[in-house]
Amino acid sequence: MKKLKKNFLIWLIIGFILSSFYNFFTKTDENRIVQDIAFSDFLNEVEKDNVLDVNIKGDLINGNLADGKRFKTYTPYDPNLIEKLSNKNVKINVEPYNSKGSSFLHIILSWFPMLLLIGVWLFFMRQMQSGSGKALGFGRSKAKMLNEKTGKITFKDVAGIDESKNELQEVVEFLRDPSKFQRLGGKIPKGVLLIGPPGCGKTLLGRAVAGEAGVPFFTISGSDFVEMFVGVGASRVRDMFEQGKKNAPCIIFIDEIDAVGRHRGAGLGGGNDEREQTLNQLLVEMDGFESNEGVIIVAATNRPDVLDPALLRPGRFDRQVVVPNPDILGREKILKVHLRKVPLAPNVKPKIIARGTPGFSGADLANLVNEGALLAARRNKRFVTMDEMEDAKDKVLMGIERKSMVMKDDEKKLTAYHEAGHAIVAVHSKESDPVHKATIIPRGRALGMVMRLPESDRISVSKIKLKADLAVAMGGRIAEEIIFGPSKITTGASSDISMATNIARKMVTEWGMSDKLGPLAYGENEQEVFLGHSVTQKKNISESTAQEIDKEVRKIVDEAYKKAHSIIKKNINQLHKLAKGLLKYETLTGEEIKDVIKGKKIKKFVAKNKTNKNKQLTPVPTVEKKKKGIGVSEPQLENN
Repeated sequence: MKKLKKNFLIWLIIGFILSSFYNFFTKTDENRIVQDIAFSDFLNEVEKDNVLDVNIKGDLINGNLADGKRFKTYTPYDPNLIEKLSNKNVKINVEPYNSKGSSFLHIILSWFPMLLLIGVWLFFMRQMQSGSGKALGFGRSKAKMLNEKTGKITFKDVAGIDESKNELQEVVEFLRDPSKFQRLGGKIPKGVLLIGPPGCGKTLLGRAVAGEAGVPFFTISGSDFVEMFVGVGASRVRDMFEQGKKNAPCIIFIDEIDAVGRHRGAGLGGGNDEREQTLNQLLVEMDGFESNEGVIIVAATNRPDVLDPALLRPGRFDRQVVVPNPDILGREKILKVHLRKVPLAPNVKPKIIARGTPGFSGADLANLVNEGALLAARRNKRFVTMDEMEDAKDKVLMGIERKSMVMKDDEKKLTAYHEAGHAIVAVHSKESDPVHKATIIPRGRALGMVMRLPESDRISVSKIKLKADLAVAMGGRIAEEIIFGPSKITTGASSDISMATNIARKMVTEWGMSDKLGPLAYGENEQEVFLGHSVTQKKNISESTAQEIDKEVRKIVDEAYKKAHSIIKKNINQLHKLAKGLLKYETLTGEEIKDVIKGKKIKKFVAKNKTNKNKQLTPVPTVEKKKKGIGVSEPQLENN
């Protein structure tokens, strides 16, 4: 936009100068007044011998009268005019219409169409040569340069991934003072590959490196290199490194590099020529005959398994930094960063929120804080309280409440017993995670839900834990069978059955937890497809082995079914109490579930209703009592 304004100003100045020159050369004597007269008056003046001289230019006649006045008139076609003037001894001066004294404005007007075409042609040619998004500018890089004006980010703005920040601290030192390492023969790293799940902060970490080092930061997506024309991507890579060398030392951040860095020759029926040429050019620019000193490539991907091995070797991406999802301490730090911009009530505790959000990434936590702020605004509060944060967490984990959904009493009762069955089996299974909350309010696509949260961050899962999870998954269907009879079971257990089957199959085929088949990995049979037609079938397991796998999967699920059936039969009275409690209160926390099955009365919703009526400053901080003893790790949901 600035460049367009500058060009317009230049052309405006040129037009003003040309206009000034025209006025200077065509300026008449401003002290003498030129009088317009009629042609008949002009002939009368000629007859009276008052005309001294005339200047005839086309149909224009101007001249001087005997009294010193100047005149101007226009003549029609009169073949006797010259004879009349000659008889009266009038000095006659004749000029051709298109002589050197012809109007400059007339010349401009006559050439205007051609000048307009030339101007439009020049404009489009300039547009073609400037910028990657212009016409025919395919080969230009689409990398955008960020600076402090667009928001400087440092390591202080990145929390929860301290190990990853420490790995990148050396890159910052290189960019700040390269000579410190070059004196000892050290070379600046060519590339850093950030690997991690979506939303864990890879892009934010790359910007923080540039902010700490105080160097230019170029950002581009891997898909920006790929076009329908072969060779365009390679041209963009060359142009990107040219820009980088002009601004060295600098950082070029390539997001989702797997879009262009996929393994070459992996596709059936030949590879993608455009993508492979782009990758080849990137490999050469990073570590080829010409060195690009001072240009560091920071790339991010969540699929390192598909990248080409040549891209990952030393000399190109020298460092591979894993950016994991944060643990409980990291989640607390990330929450503190995002809560800085939000007005909080005194009862909001980031540590408690972090304990209840296992498996959340940095992006998930940012979304959680934003949802809490939106809920507080919707409730006309001036501060975000713990109630809003808890409701926002439930919304993110379980989906939005569908209170407007109309359910019949029979369906509501069946849902209550279904969820009570999950909860009873979970309470009486020592290996199961503690129940965090049970609800029969429809959320998302589920009519009800039981959420469990582990007591600590979990890295691996044991076999006994997996069997307990299978039993909990079967609890809902078993409660339906026992209470309503086998003929009245519903489709509500479809997601539970699917989850149980998938876990049992992985136990047999991937995790080696079958005593009969042993610690071997069994892959599914695959069909190779070419041009939409099945060609051959790649067999990874034999037919007999596939039958054995099915038998083992069935055996594991049946054992879980029998275990859940035994627990519910033994505690049938607790099942009835919990189902009645869910029908009465709709949502129960883990502590409240224990009180209900023990026959204790609970004072649920009394304080909360008062809080909702009084939509003012500070609500009663009751959440901490409810959340006492809640664990942390990846949540597991049982859908009705």
